[in-house]
Amino acid sequence: MKQGVCVFISLLLVGLFCVPVFGQASVQSVETISIDKFDTADEMDWTWTVQASRFVTEGYPRMAYFEGIPNPLSYTVQEGDPTPMVLGVKAMYNRKGDNWFELYPTYTNEDGETANYEIPLIGTVSQIDFWAWGANYVYFLEILVRDAEGRVHVLPACNMGYEGWKNVVVKIPTYIRQRSRMRSGPETLSFVGFRVRSEPNEYVDDFVIYFDNLKYTTSVLESIYDGYDLRKADFGEVEGSSGTQAAQTTQARANQGQPVGQGVDEK
Repeated sequence: MKQGVCVFISLLLVGLFCVPVFGQASVQSVETISIDKFDTADEMDWTWTVQASRFVTEGYPRMAYFEGIPNPLSYTVQEGDPTPMVLGVKAMYNRKGDNWFELYPTYTNEDGETANYEIPLIGTVSQIDFWAWGANYVYFLEILVRDAEGRVHVLPACNMGYEGWKNVVVKIPTYIRQRSRMRSGPETLSFVGFRVRSEPNEYVDDFVIYFDNLKYTTSVLESIYDGYDLRKADFGEVEGSSGTQAAQTTQARANQGQPVGQGVDEK
């Protein structure tokens, strides 16, 4: 008898704890989204720009596109695809020290001026990854991102003390806010650019780096909720709203010399 009661209780507990688990729908949809493969520069919404610290040699840094692709990515090239390209930067400085350069996207604004372009990243981003070619210099590669509250974060990517291509993966820390309660300002995390710093005692001549296949991994459904399509409703386009009608009625009564707080039918 006791054994039967124990079996019944066990089955009841399994039903209570397991059924809700199977009945709940997942709210995650993890995707990998390409930012720039560097193969179609003329088709992008931005162009890449490079700037450097004060002791950079005149005429540097230099930036250019070259044909090439990391070997592990070569199998992804299909017939009819654009010619694989990579983006390269060459830097040279006049003295050792804390030298650096930054590579970041820009665009031409409505006034015809060049302005920074921060690439918005949708969803909840878990990592940003790309391929970087190293020349075995003790230089440090970092990425810059702006959170949903407007703060820029510098995240270490890797030491460039290696030769050839390397797939660099940068995890996004959980302390970086990717959504904000505020309706104004940035709505999501955004990619600001790359920064490469030299170790103070490292050689400062003939440094070269190449980039390819910049992308990120994100959960796109975490930021979607019931009624998501109403978040940007424009009340200025709503016709016949109660506020508009009330304002029109108030103005009409005032024009007729009637008290604003009384109805038209009152004696």
